[in-house]
Amino acid sequence: MSLIPYALARKALFTLDPEHAHELTLDSIARFQNTPLTCLYSESRVDDPVTVAGVRFPNRVGLAAGLDKNARCIDGLAAMGFGFVEVGTVTPKAQPGNPKPRMFRLPQANALINRLGFNNEGLDSFIRNVQKARFRSSGESTPMVLGLNIGKNAATPIEAATSDYLTCLDGVYPHADYVTVNISSPNTKNLRELQSDEALDALLGAVMERRESLISSSGKRIPVFVKIAPDLDDAQIGVIAQTLRRYGLGADGKANDALGVIATNTTLSRDAVAGMAHADEAGGLSGGPVLEASNRVIKRLRDDLGKGFPIIGVGGVLSGADAVSKIRAGADLVQIYTGLIYKGAALVKSSAQAIQRECQVSR
Repeated sequence: MSLIPYALARKALFTLDPEHAHELTLDSIARFQNTPLTCLYSESRVDDPVTVAGVRFPNRVGLAAGLDKNARCIDGLAAMGFGFVEVGTVTPKAQPGNPKPRMFRLPQANALINRLGFNNEGLDSFIRNVQKARFRSSGESTPMVLGLNIGKNAATPIEAATSDYLTCLDGVYPHADYVTVNISSPNTKNLRELQSDEALDALLGAVMERRESLISSSGKRIPVFVKIAPDLDDAQIGVIAQTLRRYGLGADGKANDALGVIATNTTLSRDAVAGMAHADEAGGLSGGPVLEASNRVIKRLRDDLGKGFPIIGVGGVLSGADAVSKIRAGADLVQIYTGLIYKGAALVKSSAQAIQRECQVSR
């Protein structure tokens, strides 16, 4: 259990500009990780191992990408009890992202709006930081799983996006337990166009072909996950599912452990926060208002993809019950991000425990 009650820390952090509070928190985690001061925020990890996409996860609760874009805090985040941590999104070249201010709190809804725009220090710096992480040498029988999330530079035309993804895939593949292809951020112009039928097929075809080449050269089999948006209708989800089946199912119709899906990213909808301060800011809305939209996409994906296809559910988890709702919708694993900001690291443990109880009952 952390030594500092998160309610006190949050009260202080919420007096600051959201992005300044974000960077201050990351700086502190980076400074304290692998030192005795980790006890200020650490939580014991729930032991509830499960194998998804051929990867052994120590429990079903992970951190979504976006919090630690430059992979500076992997060990510190591991100390919070996560079964897996996903860092990034990283792009081939460093980029500043969108102009500030670009993060906004909506406390009434336990929500955030961000339009950061894949701000990061670039692939080379990202890989150096990943290589510094020591979590795999912890001696645990089932070490934390690390996901590396990749994207395209804002200056890269959408027609040339595949080249950016392949560059990032080549760079991160040796260091990842899984790789996420982010095609759903609303904050990079035209990025969500890659979710359309022909564009997604072309991108996934290139990524999976490069994956086979990397398997041959490294001997390491790493699954790829595709992260999609909540702002999709049933027809669009069906088209995405059809493409995922093409690359993620074997000739026998069973999942081949090569491909999975993460549902979902942030939403452009403002229906649930209309009238609140900052509700009209441009960017992606995350937190409580995304829960049901995310669960709807998860359920439709599970219906379309069938049992066994790897699905990670993310969006709006603020309690153990929220985490369980994603498992019931069809997710194999669950990620949190905004919930960590509002509830602290204790949410990781309570969510993992709630899922553990749910899965024991359903066995």
